[in-house]
Amino acid sequence: MSTQISRSIDDNSATPGTAAPWTPPLAAPEHRTLCTDCGLSRTDMARSCGRVCQFFHPDYTALEHRVHGRARDPRRTDEVFFGPFRRMVRAALKPPLPGAQWTGITTRIGQRLLETGAVDAVLCVTADPTDMWRPRPVLVTRAEDMAACRGMRMGYAPLLALLKPALAKGYRRLAVIGIPCQIHALRALEESLGFDRLYVIGTPCSDNTTTENFHTFLGLLTDRPAEVTYLEFRADYVVELRFTDGKVRLIPFLKLPISKLPRDFFPLTCRTCVDYTNTLADITVGYLAGRGKQWLLVRNERGEDLLKLLGEEVTQEPVTSAGKRASSVQGFITNTERAAGGLPVRGMPDWLRPLMAFLMPRVGPRGLEIARARLEMKAAETVIHLRREKPRRLKAMVPPHVWTLVEPYGLTPRPGERPE
Repeated sequence: MSTQISRSIDDNSATPGTAAPWTPPLAAPEHRTLCTDCGLSRTDMARSCGRVCQFFHPDYTALEHRVHGRARDPRRTDEVFFGPFRRMVRAALKPPLPGAQWTGITTRIGQRLLETGAVDAVLCVTADPTDMWRPRPVLVTRAEDMAACRGMRMGYAPLLALLKPALAKGYRRLAVIGIPCQIHALRALEESLGFDRLYVIGTPCSDNTTTENFHTFLGLLTDRPAEVTYLEFRADYVVELRFTDGKVRLIPFLKLPISKLPRDFFPLTCRTCVDYTNTLADITVGYLAGRGKQWLLVRNERGEDLLKLLGEEVTQEPVTSAGKRASSVQGFITNTERAAGGLPVRGMPDWLRPLMAFLMPRVGPRGLEIARARLEMKAAETVIHLRREKPRRLKAMVPPHVWTLVEPYGLTPRPGERPE
């Protein structure tokens, strides 16, 4: 995820032909509406954007059939939420990798693919040398260099701009670690690229913004934003900050300064994303349903092979669920509708915030239930914001399963909002 960059990205890591992580010089992106700069518009594949973009006319049913051999099964309720999967587990590396966002499963899979010679290169992101939060796409060919790709980055990343350079360097067996909008375009292009082997490790993504906006957010959270080394929205309803001096600060969600953010802090693309769980990946590595551990959705045989690479290094146990989500989702929908209409969001009295911050991790949705809640919230957000800002896009952009998720909350398609 790297911010929208109008300049070219210089090669700050190595010259072409060396083994170190490499980013070739990239062209500036072409202007697109509803664009997260996946990188295609910077390449000679720019004309394919309208055909492959998640925000134009996604066809998840067809792509799920191609990638997984079947589409999501409505009889398996959780597949309506999370997409096709063989199994879900809570997992953790033992011991955790130092510097990883959680325990380091994503990074370790990339390392093992390179250690075993299964791929020629891993396409992922690392930190820009000028800003640790700004992501920079790289091709990694040495397992030890994956360590530099640990942790969270914030912004839009032109990851797919490196597909053709990878092929030009002879890398025909590739692994790609990416977020949903990048992976949707990759899968739509996959058959035309001619890779001998492709592994896709997906991470969930929600509510991305520019790196500059993220720095603004950090400045609202702490008076020491330059010393923050780690930030995570945890599933126990707190944001965790870590600092260079080793101190840790936990901020309950209810105390976040959301009302101080500008109206356009989150772009319309991220407010209308329909694929939080990265359903077209071979394996999705997240945390939301992990209850303190990582949450893995193994989607197909390639995903099973990727997890097997970790062997005894990873612990696995069943996912669990607790609490009820309906009231939380309905409250979110009510506030989103008010905010989308330009009305002030009804705030919670200050005296009540500490009590609710105490209760939510104990009685609110947890495990799979909070993951289901997040999917319903994202689905409702998509419908509400598109109706307000791009009503003509609803018919093309909203897949059938999204309407299924919002129907219990009274959001049903109006005339012209679904394909004939």
